[in-house]
Amino acid sequence: MDVSIEFGALLVVLGFVAGIINTLAGGGSNLTIPALIVLGMPAEVANATNRVGVFMQSVSGVAGFRHHKRLDGHDLLPILIPTLIGGAVGAGAAAWLPSSIIKPLLLGTMLLMAFIMLVKPQAVMPDEGELARKVKDTPAAWVGLAIAGFYGGFVQAGVGFVLIAALCGTLRYDLVRGNALKLVCTLAFTSVSLAIFIWQDLILWLPGLLLALGSMFGAWLAVKFAIKADPKLLKWFLFLMTLAGVIFAYSS
Repeated sequence: MDVSIEFGALLVVLGFVAGIINTLAGGGSNLTIPALIVLGMPAEVANATNRVGVFMQSVSGVAGFRHHKRLDGHDLLPILIPTLIGGAVGAGAAAWLPSSIIKPLLLGTMLLMAFIMLVKPQAVMPDEGELARKVKDTPAAWVGLAIAGFYGGFVQAGVGFVLIAALCGTLRYDLVRGNALKLVCTLAFTSVSLAIFIWQDLILWLPGLLLALGSMFGAWLAVKFAIKADPKLLKWFLFLMTLAGVIFAYSS
């Protein structure tokens, strides 16, 4: 696929913005996937190609949170197991099921998250100073993480909100540490998704790498902001991004 200089630059900029949004909340793929579709890609190819940027922004973000010692690794394996299983099933579903399923799934997820955050925000955002729980002591976390993995493997757009609900809602991590673990989970199931999409030959590499370039810098900048920002500001950003996701899913 031919990519003009102008559109290539736009992909880098959109990747940069998406990297910030995905690191602090979620929904950055609501910008990048439509851009890839405008470029002429079928929805399933755009969905697959977008994972290149998501993978690289996750690498950048995880490295940033780890550098600043905001990544909790003591319960990482139990968190990753259900996420990876769900991601593999979701990516397989995305490769074989019709792309017409994506929009209703995206809209339904965004509406549910917006409703929960509006009516009962404490369900997805712990109180300040609340101690995090372990996966082995929280059966609901296994279900939530598996669902998040499936959704991320299948759609990707908005998966950050689902992971935040599982990590901050059921396991009660604060938003900064929850976002750090969210990126680890995203990196894990995106790796599985990428392998499946590469096998199915669904990725166009030039647009994907241009997105990745911007996404890496966006994620790096967002980590620096996240560790210094007021937790209330992060909560509002998460809520506003959820509403934006609802609007996008409804209008697309």
